[in-house]
Amino acid sequence: NPRGIPKAPFVANVEEYVGGPNVDVGNAVKAFQETSAKYRYMELSLQQRRKALLSKIPDIEQTLTVVRFLRSERKGKPKLKTLFELNDTLYAEAELEETDEVGIWLGANTMLMYPLAEAEQLLSDKLSAAKQSLKEVIEDLEWIREQVTVMEVNFARVHN
Repeated sequence: NPRGIPKAPFVANVEEYVGGPNVDVGNAVKAFQETSAKYRYMELSLQQRRKALLSKIPDIEQTLTVVRFLRSERKGKPKLKTLFELNDTLYAEAELEETDEVGIWLGANTMLMYPLAEAEQLLSDKLSAAKQSLKEVIEDLEWIREQVTVMEVNFARVHN
């Protein structure tokens, strides 16, 4: 696969693979179990990454929507009335002064002020990167599922 996940070998001839009809297949079974465990670990890691991306993408989209709203509403207006969420059910009304800047949380307790145009570009880039990453993670998960299936078939064929 394009991101370096190895392909599982398919065992076409079981006797040739294990070394004959009366040979102990324990080593082959152990190797299959180890490889399957590696694939399952990669699958778990990718599922966690997919879950994180699925929660991150709506946040980026919402922030991008707000920045675009600020850019469109700010032109020529000295003040903007809005509501700020203080708690789940508690809001406060506020008037925003014209600034042409917005603070964006970058993570690790870091916030930077960006001009609105630059903030919109940054968020658009982050959103497209996150969507591309999600697409790649989903492709990798499908690839790994195929490889796990191949390893299970190999294990069953050698075991029988």
